Amino acid sequence: MASLTDLVNLSLSDTTEKIIAEYICHLAYVPELCSPLPLQLIFFLLLRKIILIWLVLVQTLSGPVTDPSKLPKWNYDGSSTGQAPGEDSEVILYPQAIFKDPFRRGNNILVMCDCYTPAGEPIPTNKRYNAAKIFSNPEVAAEEPWYGIEQEYTLLQKDTNWPLGWPIGGFPGPQGPYYCGIGADKSFGRDIVDAHYKACLYAGINISGINGEVMPGQWEFQVGPSVGISSGDQVWVARYILERITEIAGVVLTFDPKPIPGDWNGAGAHTNYSTKSMRNEGGYEVIKAAIEKLKLRHKEHIAAYGEGNERRLTGRHETADINTFSWGVANRGASVRVGRETEQNGKGYFEDRRPASNMDPYVVTSMIADTTILWKP
Repeated sequence: MASLTDLVNLSLSDTTEKIIAEYICHLAYVPELCSPLPLQLIFFLLLRKIILIWLVLVQTLSGPVTDPSKLPKWNYDGSSTGQAPGEDSEVILYPQAIFKDPFRRGNNILVMCDCYTPAGEPIPTNKRYNAAKIFSNPEVAAEEPWYGIEQEYTLLQKDTNWPLGWPIGGFPGPQGPYYCGIGADKSFGRDIVDAHYKACLYAGINISGINGEVMPGQWEFQVGPSVGISSGDQVWVARYILERITEIAGVVLTFDPKPIPGDWNGAGAHTNYSTKSMRNEGGYEVIKAAIEKLKLRHKEHIAAYGEGNERRLTGRHETADINTFSWGVANRGASVRVGRETEQNGKGYFEDRRPASNMDPYVVTSMIADTTILWKP
């Protein structure tokens, strides 16, 4: 008799050319939803520090597909997600990017989608649409913007919503030995982290590294360098894969920017950025000009850089104060950090340290490009 594990791991390619396509998109963070969710659901989500809601639909296709334009559009009931009224409830999924499925393997795929009305208009929570317009602008495309996003996150015990490895109702020793640490008393959840790393590589995501973070139970993965809109696609799918793996492990994943108040580091999504002009000779002057533009639009960027970021950007724990823009070379207490090597070489990249861990990568990446390339103060 086959076990459940045997059936889950069945290889379809032995018996059929058909494949499974898992269509995925993120709906919203709770505050962004177009119409109210039931109060009980909002309370449940906030209590568990889960503020990111996914939509997953799975269908069978007749054979392998590698081009998202060859995939069929799909629809779902938007009235069930607060995105459409009951009398006109269909929301249309447009396939935008394909990744190999590390869970089903074979020719099966994950499909990153964005959402539209039946008339073809992007719904309010579709942040990819405007990002794609910015990245398709000839001025932006000519600069080939590169992004490297450092995605921090925290693993929680399912039944207590307390960080993984922390004593129930108590606290571990002070921060210090946990950052990039090893050992059963310092590193919690490494099996999840390593599984995610390999799954992302299998899927075709340009994940470039992982590390344990300053607060125990907190980790980071890096995606990049990625060009333009693909950065957002890859970060979203990497997040999705991580959420699936933590589901299997029975652990809760949170992107809350300050999951534990007090003398504990928050979680960010530091965004490393460069353009062709910055990477070429004389690029350091281009970098400084770009940083000056970011300073002038500091309030606009902060407003778009994630929910609850004011709890994280306090001027402590390797952050700048949320109300004050600053930059410096090798300064991790600044809004924007320039690497020492970039200063020495006179070209390179810079790091925007303001985005929260729950930021929308479509919004952040496109906004940085818009401000530094297109905006004329």
